[in-house]
Amino acid sequence: MKVGILKEIKVLENRVCMVPSGVTTMIANGHEVIVETMAGAEAGFPDAEFIAAGATIGATPAAVYAAADMVMHVKEPQPSEYDLIREGQIVFTYLHLAADRPQTDALIKAKSVNIAYETIAKTDGSLPLLVPMSEVAGRMATQEGAKYLEMPQGGLGVLLGGVKGVAPAVVVVIGGGVVGFNAAKMAAGLGAQVYILDTNLERLAYLDDVMPANVFPIMSNPAILREYVIKADLVIGAVLIPGAKAPKLISRELLKEMKNGSVIVDVAIDQGGCIETSKATTHAEPTFVVEGVVHYCVANMPGAVARTSTAALTNATLPYALEIANKGWKKAMQENNEIKLGANVIDGKITYKAVSEALNMDYTPVENFL
Repeated sequence: MKVGILKEIKVLENRVCMVPSGVTTMIANGHEVIVETMAGAEAGFPDAEFIAAGATIGATPAAVYAAADMVMHVKEPQPSEYDLIREGQIVFTYLHLAADRPQTDALIKAKSVNIAYETIAKTDGSLPLLVPMSEVAGRMATQEGAKYLEMPQGGLGVLLGGVKGVAPAVVVVIGGGVVGFNAAKMAAGLGAQVYILDTNLERLAYLDDVMPANVFPIMSNPAILREYVIKADLVIGAVLIPGAKAPKLISRELLKEMKNGSVIVDVAIDQGGCIETSKATTHAEPTFVVEGVVHYCVANMPGAVARTSTAALTNATLPYALEIANKGWKKAMQENNEIKLGANVIDGKITYKAVSEALNMDYTPVENFL
């Protein structure tokens, strides 16, 4: 199979979807790899390293799309790429379609085979291709939150860990999954007083066992959420419903009760955000203020630490990409249910139920194509 590695074009997105050693593995399995020129440069992987690994270099996105049977990205295809996608071409990347009707319409029109990193799932419900970026985003959420609590950044001027004789900041993490776990771990390490809110009692029991003494897992409901958000200096939104839009858990009215200069980091923004007032921002302009609360809603947070993120992402995605390339998408889905769960749009039909429900569009079971 001919596999295309595309350069990211989202604002300040510095990652690349495969490191040169991944190219070597692909080629060793009999595949051809075309890498768009400069695709890895910002992450520290120049064209020369991809050439040394055996790849050929494509001069433009159009050249890569035209040559490849499967194209791989980190972020979702951007509008300038929609018309380059061919019927039957495999698009393997993060898609986040539930919050993106224009992209969904474009992929339906293209009649391509669109497999989303974020909905590939193991039998235990874990999301192996989301985990590495969720780990990065969770840790970054605390770092960015700490930065924007500083007064020159618009924050209320609180040091996350406090100092002797001065209380630490109160950090509220909404969601105890991979993002929330990593955000809380970082905040705890900096000395903050951390509350993790979740509705899964089993998960809360686990967190209570493994977290340090300054982390308090709390069973959430609307009243509890309001109580803790009001006293928070930093709120990290870390909720996830796989493939679906994030629920809006903090309303504008609740925002009015928060401290002036407090900070919200909405890590769920890729799926529409879990704060009513959230809107996607970029690394170039990462924040905005509503009702006196600083919002950080960058939709590709791991892109700021591209070298770490690229290596971690390749570790997770390469086995699945290799299986799809070795077997073809149909056989791969027939033999591996994890890959089958990644099918979001095939031949003009939505094949992931949560996407169809979020967008109020027709659903077609993927089995119809297998």
